[in-house]
Amino acid sequence: MQKPRFNFTWLYILLIAGLAFMIFTRHDTSASRSVDYTTFKEFVEKGYVADVVINKDNNTLTLAIDSKHEKQVYGVASKNKKPARIKVEFGSIDNLENFLDEQNKEGVFKGKVSYERDNDFISNLLWNFAPLIIIILIWIFIMRGMGSGGFMGGAGSIFSVGKSKAQLFEKDDKNSPQITFKDVAGQAGAKQEVQEIVDFLKKPEKYTNLGGKIPKGALLVGPPGTGKTLLAKAVAGEAGVPFFSMSGSEFVEMFVGVGASRVRDLFQQAKAKAPCIIFIDEIDAIGRARSKTAAMGGNDERESTLNQLLTEMDGFGTNSGIIIMAATNRADILDGALLRAGRFDRQIHVDLPDLNERKEIFMVHLKPLKIDETVDVAQLARQTPGFSGADIANVCNEAALIAARNNKDWVDKQCFLDAVDRIIGGLEKKTKLLTAQEKRTIALHEAGHATISWFLEYANPLVKVTIVPRGQALGAAWYMPEERQISTKEEILDEICATLGGRAAEELFTGRISTGAMNDLEKVTKRAYGMIAYAGMGDKLPNLCYYDNQEYQFNKPYSDKTAETIDEEVRNLISGEYERAKKVLLEHKDGHAQLAQRLIEKEVIFAEDLEEIFGKRPWTSRTDEILAANAEEDQAEDEQSNNAIDHKKENEEIIRQKIVQAVIEKAAKAKEAEQNAPDAPADQQSETDKPKEA
Repeated sequence: MQKPRFNFTWLYILLIAGLAFMIFTRHDTSASRSVDYTTFKEFVEKGYVADVVINKDNNTLTLAIDSKHEKQVYGVASKNKKPARIKVEFGSIDNLENFLDEQNKEGVFKGKVSYERDNDFISNLLWNFAPLIIIILIWIFIMRGMGSGGFMGGAGSIFSVGKSKAQLFEKDDKNSPQITFKDVAGQAGAKQEVQEIVDFLKKPEKYTNLGGKIPKGALLVGPPGTGKTLLAKAVAGEAGVPFFSMSGSEFVEMFVGVGASRVRDLFQQAKAKAPCIIFIDEIDAIGRARSKTAAMGGNDERESTLNQLLTEMDGFGTNSGIIIMAATNRADILDGALLRAGRFDRQIHVDLPDLNERKEIFMVHLKPLKIDETVDVAQLARQTPGFSGADIANVCNEAALIAARNNKDWVDKQCFLDAVDRIIGGLEKKTKLLTAQEKRTIALHEAGHATISWFLEYANPLVKVTIVPRGQALGAAWYMPEERQISTKEEILDEICATLGGRAAEELFTGRISTGAMNDLEKVTKRAYGMIAYAGMGDKLPNLCYYDNQEYQFNKPYSDKTAETIDEEVRNLISGEYERAKKVLLEHKDGHAQLAQRLIEKEVIFAEDLEEIFGKRPWTSRTDEILAANAEEDQAEDEQSNNAIDHKKENEEIIRQKIVQAVIEKAAKAKEAEQNAPDAPADQQSETDKPKEA
């Protein structure tokens, strides 16, 4: 165990306090003055003197004036609490003592007489230079505190501002992240690439023998919450090499040149610990693309930090054995020089988890929870499309909180359903008052969404519908979104039509429209513009993409005439799907009315209610097809495995029977040979039966 270092701060404080005490406890000489001996005798004879202090070493005395007579001596009364003192030089100590004795006998001088000696040289020197010494010591104290991590700022002080703030994790360090690749569920491809880096650090000869070189850097790219930082922590736990962790925002502060200095210091520390890994989280804070002009958003300090980072990663200097890992969710704004080969050789995409990966993530986060048999992990994975790993962790935690709030001993299926609803839609607001007309309008709106999604092939299958206000919404419908890798025009049009079903139902069955469809219209407009301007699905503008990712681009990548054409196509597309939604609702208006009435009565309905009213949905969802295919594959693998086991058992049984048959046949042959052999005389013995001579 390392012994604690002695803190010199307290020594400095005690020294300064002692000097201050010595200075402030000295005799107050602020009101003292010198007079001649004759004047002194007059003050004594008039009774002005309170006491006398005689110094025989230098033939001087100091007298204190009685406070009653300060006005006669000084002209005004002293504001000091202590009597003002006067210094007098005398010739003979004997004459002085005789004079004071006479005045004392006559009753004129009633004070006391005391004696003092001169201070030595060291004391005088100390008193004279005490203020200067105090100033020097205070300055030393402040400087040491700033530079060495004292109470004046430590690592964040002015003298260490250019030092790296990276956290160092080493093997067998208690503070090191205890996370391994086993703790990272899903992201099989990302884990494989990161695992390769770890293997290279552990066994470099495996790759160098074939002429391979260690990669310079790996950039983890993906949406927030997908596990980029978690992967880095797993690398730190698995690598067994020093691991430097630092955030991109920690490089830049208010001082000019701090970022570049911290980059240099970071790589200098890493060179001393090589082989090692440097991890920079949120690198977009310093890696943003450099602007051509300062007026267009350039930042000299950030750009100088980036330039230094580029130089350290692949400049004239060599950083052998140092691997740089970085994470960002804004890879599109990073500088091109940072992304080239030789700096970040690999871009590892950490995407949102798919269905199977969500199941794995749920299994990880469900381990510490007390769940019952009603919890279906596969169903939870299906109900959380687009959820990141952080979102799934939040769902599990929220479900546990709901179970505890309801005084349950176990976290059941309903707790998870409520947690998903809470995260997606917000908190349930049952206290919000609605009139019967408002409630009917909301029910017709939500029933419109549900009805159209039930009868369109590519619309998302419904999970449940509610008219209980949640968050900012007065009603909501939950669907089981299809996780398509690509989307066709027909699929997008079906989704737009289903989204417009609420507004269409309001207009058809109430004769009025409301502001309840604002969110639907926003989604529809964005989706339609994406189809026409980006995906090239327009009739008048086919196969054209006007997407432009240039930052600080004030001009649109198309003309005003093209913009009018885009607006016209979007308007026609949305109008066509709106009329289509009306047509579907009119075809199934009876079922829609029943659904709305049931929604008013029960407030919450599920897919089973729609199946009861409209019949079974005529189309199978894509997710069901994938799950069915996976189940068939698993069943085939199980059957194949079982067949292999059975075949092995059959082979073993055949071999056993053959062995038994061979043993039986051998025994039978031996018995037959014994029976057919001639009887030998009793006195005749074989050579092997004769006793051996000693």
